[in-house]
Amino acid sequence: MVNIKINGVDYSVPDGSTILEAARIAGIKIPTLCYLKDINAIGACRICVVEVKGARTLVAACVYPVNEGIEIFTNTPKVIESRKTTLELIVSNHKKECLSCRRSGNCELQALCKEYGIDENKFAGANPEVEIDDSAAHMIRDNSKCILCRRCVAACGVTQGIGVIGANERGFATQIASPFDMTLAETACVSCGQCIIACPTGALTEKDDTDKLLEAIADPTKTVVVQPAPAVRASLGEAFGYPIGTNVEGKMYAALRRLGFDKVFDTNFSADLTIMEEAHEFLDRVQNGGVLPMITSCSPGWVRYCENYFPEFIPNLSTCKSPQQMFGAVVKTYYAEKIGKKPEDVISVSVMPCTAKKFEKIRKDQSAAGVFDVDITITTRELARLIEKAGIMFCDLPDEKPDSPLGTYTGAGAIFGATGGVMEAALRTAVWKLSGENNDAPIDFKEVRGVEGIKEATYTVGDKTVKVAVASGLANAKALLKKVKAGEANYDFIEIMACPGGCVNGGGQIIQPASVRNFTDIRAERAKVIYSIDANCALRRSHENPDIQTLYKEYFGEPNSHKAHEVLHTSYKAAELYR
Repeated sequence: MVNIKINGVDYSVPDGSTILEAARIAGIKIPTLCYLKDINAIGACRICVVEVKGARTLVAACVYPVNEGIEIFTNTPKVIESRKTTLELIVSNHKKECLSCRRSGNCELQALCKEYGIDENKFAGANPEVEIDDSAAHMIRDNSKCILCRRCVAACGVTQGIGVIGANERGFATQIASPFDMTLAETACVSCGQCIIACPTGALTEKDDTDKLLEAIADPTKTVVVQPAPAVRASLGEAFGYPIGTNVEGKMYAALRRLGFDKVFDTNFSADLTIMEEAHEFLDRVQNGGVLPMITSCSPGWVRYCENYFPEFIPNLSTCKSPQQMFGAVVKTYYAEKIGKKPEDVISVSVMPCTAKKFEKIRKDQSAAGVFDVDITITTRELARLIEKAGIMFCDLPDEKPDSPLGTYTGAGAIFGATGGVMEAALRTAVWKLSGENNDAPIDFKEVRGVEGIKEATYTVGDKTVKVAVASGLANAKALLKKVKAGEANYDFIEIMACPGGCVNGGGQIIQPASVRNFTDIRAERAKVIYSIDANCALRRSHENPDIQTLYKEYFGEPNSHKAHEVLHTSYKAAELYR
């Protein structure tokens, strides 16, 4: 610990802390724009400047370390005037269309300008016309709203280890773009959306499909069904003032009904279905000499990353479709037949924490009934906007249940939303099977839980030893796969999720500002919702789901049957960029 003074008050803080961290400990908020903990500490925006006694100039609090006896001043007239002037310079060439901007009300630049009472017209900067890039399936980039904070660059390059965007040109011509000014669709972008949730303004946004959805709901000839993903209920409440880590599942179902969906089901159901196929696929590979390690295929960002960057691991990928796509496939086949409708007259809608799902639904070999398994995919954020637009008072809604039969789920289906959840859910059924269908077999596999980037565990079941690994965040996936490729690590089963912490931290979740992200582990808080749901479920193994059992009895026969492979499995192709 070191002794410091902030605004004339003595404090003791950990040695090695930055001024920003020390001030937070002291209960003082220093504003930031470019800083994101662990990935973007560059001191470039100069919003976090403070005075330090003895220093010749103002210093950036996000990168300046404290030392014994340092005296810091965070709110002097000189500091406030500097921050205000910097903000006025930033907005001088910023496209100021706040009323129509997607991020209005949740824009960090807008909030700071209001806080410091800036004059948005003080400096008349050049406002060059920029070309909006809407080439990708999942997002839109509008550089007229970019403030060059480089947070998106760090998310892509540091967090994900991809780096398909960066700073092009220099000086006033600087812009965030792809190499050689390629469109995003021409790059190996994996559609994860981590750049979107890192962006402090409206420069990066997901493609909005809410109008398309409302048209479908209004069409009397269509039956419109919806599936919300496990992680959506762990984040949606944040858009309506609930604390991070609040489970709003019941209100989510109620809101979806009031939006006009004919049936409100749940992706947790198809997560259970995914486990039935995936666990049996794993057992088949183990017992019959299949390709190992088997690697999960639930995360479309990871699958695309594998196709583009590690195509040699394509044979290792599980052939199972993701829960989103399995649900859509079941809706277009089994459910459509059950209600006497043509597949094209049943509109399959998903609500996802993930922007890559917008890309996944248009992939090849995702059309079990001859039409796309999923017609419309919206993010958690899009659902929140729809609820507001419809005038639904979310906080006043009663808690409701999903519809049957595609809304029933077990605890195993619920935990898909957190890193390690797919692995644990699969182990629950695989270990049960390997131990002779013993209901006393372990249910909790806590070694694969938690937000660490890479986790390993070894389990002994009967005469078999199963070694597993879990990675979240593609930079971690890259490190793990390199070890496997070099023969430095051997596993039987690997789970990989594109987003750090898993789907709870997906690129389509409610956006939290840096002031929250830097000091709260939102991944862990949202994951608590997932595991709480699991702990309170009467049934916690996927094969115990009664409606899953009925589905196999009436339609698929058994896991990994020929019909199951036709409807529930897919294929992959190396290095193909989908435009």
